[in-house]
Amino acid sequence: MQTNVNNLDSFDVHERRATLAGLARGPGLPAAGSNVNMHAHSFYSFNAEGWSPSRVAWECRRAGLYAAGLCDFDVLDGVEEFLDAGLALGLRAAAHIETRVFLADMREVEITSPGEPGVTYIMGAGFVRSPAAGTRAADDLAAYRRRAGERNQALIARIHQHLPEIALDYVRDVMTLTPAGNATERHIIRAYVRQAAHRFGEGDSAVAFWSGVLGKDGETTRRLMAEAPRFEEAVRARLVKRGGLGYEQPSESTFPRAADFTAWVRACGALPMITWLDGTSAGERDAQALLDCMCGHGCVAMNIVPDRNWNIADPEERRRKIANLGTIVAEAERRGLPLNIGTEMNRHGLPFVDDLNGEALRPHRAAFLRGARIMAGHSLLARYADYGYLSPAAEQDLTEVKERNAFFEAIGALPPLTEAQARDLQAGGAGKALDWFRRGLQ
Repeated sequence: MQTNVNNLDSFDVHERRATLAGLARGPGLPAAGSNVNMHAHSFYSFNAEGWSPSRVAWECRRAGLYAAGLCDFDVLDGVEEFLDAGLALGLRAAAHIETRVFLADMREVEITSPGEPGVTYIMGAGFVRSPAAGTRAADDLAAYRRRAGERNQALIARIHQHLPEIALDYVRDVMTLTPAGNATERHIIRAYVRQAAHRFGEGDSAVAFWSGVLGKDGETTRRLMAEAPRFEEAVRARLVKRGGLGYEQPSESTFPRAADFTAWVRACGALPMITWLDGTSAGERDAQALLDCMCGHGCVAMNIVPDRNWNIADPEERRRKIANLGTIVAEAERRGLPLNIGTEMNRHGLPFVDDLNGEALRPHRAAFLRGARIMAGHSLLARYADYGYLSPAAEQDLTEVKERNAFFEAIGALPPLTEAQARDLQAGGAGKALDWFRRGLQ
């Protein structure tokens, strides 16, 4: 009987696991190519297609990606599932977390969150497990999730003041859209769209309601409603983004402090990672100053979403942002910061994967592949040998950044680990595992 790939998106982890096992036993998969997507959200935060970590791994492997990375907002719920899926499918894999923080050093300027001075997106890269229950790291992770939920509920309360006719129950209408209750702005928007459809249907009454909310004429609104992705983006802009009905300018206390987050990432054995947008904000224009600041807070890697920097209609803007991309890649390379790239997959219309052989990205192909290998190598060594990129042992053995990057890249370039090999490594212990990986380089 043919395995139904859509069962990979079940909220039942046992069904996902059984489905993936069936797919892994199926017809041969393509050889690994030269493209990577190391930044893909799953349904544990928001994936535009509703994909689980297992589904993300499957689609990346089926497409012949060289490596793939999971990245969810504020949670690590999918980390082990994604890494296990990589083992089952023969896919180099890493798992990250993303959030927003307040950077006091740059409180007066915009960085990566438009219109919100001092606020920046940030990531932790290469997690291999959730922190153990009862530890300070586990408490901090729970606090990130809790604070995100509190921000969501406050947002809904503000929107309710303007749109009481489609009021939401956060637990019933929003949290149920995710398998573990970690909702995002995009879940809230989807819940509002569904609530309006329940209240007004999909005919003239709904068009009249949304015309009033969006400030658009009826025919424009009707066309928007016929294209769900565009419609949800329009509703999101009107309800939650800057200037929207529920928007509230963040303060210094809205998000965690950058230094606190990077310290937590390091305590979990992962890599604090800068996120870079396109080099046009006041906080990003001086690449050296930005990296000095973020590296001073403990960051050792950088994430880029390349599609934002070249897939642009206006020729002059495209030229400028491609140049900015070249500047930041060169500066990151000079400092030995591994580069993590991907497409996010959290909005319809985004590419599945970046084409590293395309004209705009080809000059940076080697740097992007090197970064993917370093992330994969770190994940393997951290998971099986307690020898992560920032582990005391690695910092003692590999004191130069160039030397450390070369070692972890070489490990990540090894053939993908199999499930049988993983079981043997776990049984043998960390010391034997490290020896095994080192022998693989000979």
